[in-house]
Amino acid sequence: MTTEIFNEILSDTERAVRDTLRRFALEVMRPIGKELDTLSPEEVIAKESIYWEAHSKYKELGMQQFTQDESLTPVEAARIRALSSEMMGWGDVGLAISLGLGGMTHGLSMLTGNKELVERCSPERLGCWAITEPGHGSDSIDMYGSERPDKKFRGDCVARKDGDGFVINGQKSAWVSNGSFAESAALYCTYEDEDGVQGGGTFVVPLDLPGVSRGKPTDKFGQRSLNQGEIFFDDVVIPADYLVAGPDTYDDFLQATLTGANGSMGSLFSGLARAALEYAVDYAKERKQGSDIPIFEHQAVKSRLFEMFRKVESARALNLRVLTHNAVNPRFELAVASKVTSTKTALEVSMEALAIYGGAGITKENPIEKLIRDASVSIIEDGENTFLGLLAADRL
Repeated sequence: MTTEIFNEILSDTERAVRDTLRRFALEVMRPIGKELDTLSPEEVIAKESIYWEAHSKYKELGMQQFTQDESLTPVEAARIRALSSEMMGWGDVGLAISLGLGGMTHGLSMLTGNKELVERCSPERLGCWAITEPGHGSDSIDMYGSERPDKKFRGDCVARKDGDGFVINGQKSAWVSNGSFAESAALYCTYEDEDGVQGGGTFVVPLDLPGVSRGKPTDKFGQRSLNQGEIFFDDVVIPADYLVAGPDTYDDFLQATLTGANGSMGSLFSGLARAALEYAVDYAKERKQGSDIPIFEHQAVKSRLFEMFRKVESARALNLRVLTHNAVNPRFELAVASKVTSTKTALEVSMEALAIYGGAGITKENPIEKLIRDASVSIIEDGENTFLGLLAADRL
């Protein structure tokens, strides 16, 4: 089944991106993601793992030239990002998150003005986003304390101001994406000075510094192609200019980060939802049960498929509107609406696809059970959906 990414006419650049990523998703992401899904977490990131082939082939695509083309308007660049993320999510959402997140520290390092740090966080060196902690999950993204009375709580990971730099101690939890192998971290943690906790801080931290160690990679039931793992900091010393955002600007910076992240999640999981729909349509047109007529000809199946189609197209349309709007005038509540809508749609549509596949859908030979597992994780990813909705409601 072929479905146009946008309802509008695509530009030549958008068409090139679509065609390139469709091939990449079909020929690289889906087969590699399927194989990684069967491996242990340790095998996924082993030196000989096929996981690294996905990274190298993604670099060969040179997608940054499209998204960072200075000749593009912000809206044009946002359309290409939406298109890219949807196609990547259509391929394998776990790999898509890992590949996209790898460059996060490079972008943040450029904000520090430290050339040496920028070189250490070059695009060739994979990064991670270290925000979640053993004792703090969605509550740590409550930027302005609307759902948490104590805004200046002391987290499990603390960067303490010490002379001309900072000393970091504590732990980031088992849910740090790319955490087991990343060479640098975008660290969002507690900021403390001689007067105590001042709020939050964002730092870029090379992970080859003395005092950094890792836990074992996390064994999960979904998104198994996305490595996640603990990171420990034991008196890790960094210069002051590794700081990206201090307590005075941290809340706004975190909100901007989450606005971008949730918009991307919307694109990725509208892609997964689209994949589930397409698999279901193809299967319904091939499967014959009790007669020579494909089950697609049954009204009940047609009705179910149309509802799936309606939800998928609604999610895609919302996400495109959100990303193009936020490229000019970012609004956190819009990004949350996109993330919540697309992740719920992905789970609902993949479950409906299972009903169409029947018993065949629960086997490892077919893609549906993996899509359900991958979509299930998204409901709590980058903030639990209900909690995100509460934070977004404050901005209405």
